[in-house]
Amino acid sequence: MKYTIETDVCVIGAGHAGCEAALACSRLGLRTVIFTMNVDSIAMMPCNPHIGGSSKGHLVREIDALGGEMAKNIDKTFIQSKMLNISKGPAVHSLRTQADKAEYSKVMRQVLENQENLTIRQAEVTDILTQFDLEEISGTEQDRKSTGINVGGDVSHSDLNSDKKSNNDSSNNDIALNKKRVAGVRIHTGTVYSCKAVIICTGTYLNARCLVGESITETGPGGMQRSTWLKDSMNRLGIPLRRFKTGTPARMDGRTLDYSKMKIQPGDPVVVPFSYSTDPADVQIEQVPCWLTYTNEETHEIIRENLDRSPIYAGIIEGTGPRYCPSIEDKVVKFSDKGRHHVFIEPEGRSTNEVYVDGMSSSMPDDVQQRMYRTVPGLENCVIVKNAYAIEYDCINANQLRLSLETRAVDGLFCAGQFNGSSGYEEAAAQGLIAGINAANKIRGREPLILKRSEAYIGVLIDDLVTKDNREPYRMMTSRAEYRLLLRQDNADLRLRKYGYQEGLITQDQYDYVCYKEQKITEEIERLKKIRIGAAASNQQILRSLNSAELKTACTLAELICRPELSYEKIAPLDPDRPKLTQDITSQVEINIRYEGYIDRQKKQVLQFEKLEQKKIPSGIDYDDVGSLRNEARQKLKEFLPSSIGQASRISGVTPADVTVLLIYLEKNRGRFHG
Repeated sequence: MKYTIETDVCVIGAGHAGCEAALACSRLGLRTVIFTMNVDSIAMMPCNPHIGGSSKGHLVREIDALGGEMAKNIDKTFIQSKMLNISKGPAVHSLRTQADKAEYSKVMRQVLENQENLTIRQAEVTDILTQFDLEEISGTEQDRKSTGINVGGDVSHSDLNSDKKSNNDSSNNDIALNKKRVAGVRIHTGTVYSCKAVIICTGTYLNARCLVGESITETGPGGMQRSTWLKDSMNRLGIPLRRFKTGTPARMDGRTLDYSKMKIQPGDPVVVPFSYSTDPADVQIEQVPCWLTYTNEETHEIIRENLDRSPIYAGIIEGTGPRYCPSIEDKVVKFSDKGRHHVFIEPEGRSTNEVYVDGMSSSMPDDVQQRMYRTVPGLENCVIVKNAYAIEYDCINANQLRLSLETRAVDGLFCAGQFNGSSGYEEAAAQGLIAGINAANKIRGREPLILKRSEAYIGVLIDDLVTKDNREPYRMMTSRAEYRLLLRQDNADLRLRKYGYQEGLITQDQYDYVCYKEQKITEEIERLKKIRIGAAASNQQILRSLNSAELKTACTLAELICRPELSYEKIAPLDPDRPKLTQDITSQVEINIRYEGYIDRQKKQVLQFEKLEQKKIPSGIDYDDVGSLRNEARQKLKEFLPSSIGQASRISGVTPADVTVLLIYLEKNRGRFHG
């Protein structure tokens, strides 16, 4: 008999998804164990050393609004910060921060180590166990007593074979129908951890191999040990895997670069924090510059001459790579008309000379890398510390998941992060947080937290992963969000704090402040709409000083704010009685006034969207019984099992005509499904 340890939740993997999942579960009062191949790899950044960026900054703000940790951690460990797209509208403004790579990992590990209810365990998880597996391990009740084995608590032998004590199953007949339900995990030493939920966050470690030209190493990212055995357990559970790949550029010794040949890229003079709980004064620090240079025709020629030695083009790599983060080989081949490509030199931290060569991801052989990098201005004498490499790994097709990120095949088994076929730290952390909340909700007998596409970028991310046929690593982009004017990074707290509070991850004080903030925004907008100013000489003089047209008739202060050359701050001399409000409130006032027409239009679109989302599809529907459905639509609906008409309408291969047929069928059979 094997040694058994009792807990509530097991999280497999301690990357960005695993950290958020484990913290959420433990903060909600559940005994949680997080497993990692190496404790030194907790929250590691094996690829780019930054957090945020276009659309990804939105995700980080939303994670923070819900009670996650990523934003707080980067605020403590960044070395440069920039707000992107400031020349465009507020919908696409995105914060991007350069991280001190080692510090980010160190500080996150400290958070995990000091979190109540959370245990870190360095071990490889080899098996995910169901109630049937645990029966075999535990034996009879008498066997357990005689050997000292105890799976205890709510996960006892009798509980695992009875649905009487569980309110969390999707059906009261799950066990009768032999539905698999998570009961624990086994690690490489043979020790079993009995639990009520498991969250898989293996990132790019599962069955991974790294490729540098002809050199192939069976290892995880950054030379860390890969996870080998879990893939067999997934197959046994009936959850098929697929192969994806990603890559990373070389790291260089910054002392060997000539920065005089590059263009400096400084941070913003005034830093905006990521977390709503961070005091802005605490992030006004001395920043480290990044640098910009470019590839050239000589670089491209070396790459073209050696394409046959690239694993990507030699057919050695099996996995599908990310379209939106291509290797330099892909850029040269697919954009052959371009004479140069951007290369950003980004420091990896304050205590290291190592720099990251953003924009030149590659899997070329070592000798080719040495030659091609040295053709870039400023890199002529570069010394490579770590070669660029491609990495292949196993992941799932997220179509096998519910919107809660629970698998359909195994009750209580959740998945998050790059294991779901996404790319990026931010996408991973967002999924980890939602998976953690929903695993806790499963155990606590609560409804899952499912964010709508109209509520959050996180909602768009998860809906796209679960509903669409993603043939490559998924990357979040602002263009994927239909209602992005409503889903700005600046209002994430107003949109999502209430959910974090309801779930138990946001404090009463934090929630009270958001309610106060919302009230003050509304009051100030109404005040500005009511106050009218006339064409008095003093008013005209102020407008002239602001290079704004004089008034011909009286107008409201709100109307003045809509002038492109004016702002809430600039019209202060015309508004001497205005209340003292914080900058986060006044910025919301200005945005809402300036874009009121567009915002109202999107809110109307959301109402139409909500109607389709609220039309639920019964879980027991037989699509073969729905006449007039096209075969492709019938096949896709059977595969994806959408929960609503809205979700069905977003499935590739389901046309508006198919949706109409389905609506008619549901209406005709309303009594059958609800009676």
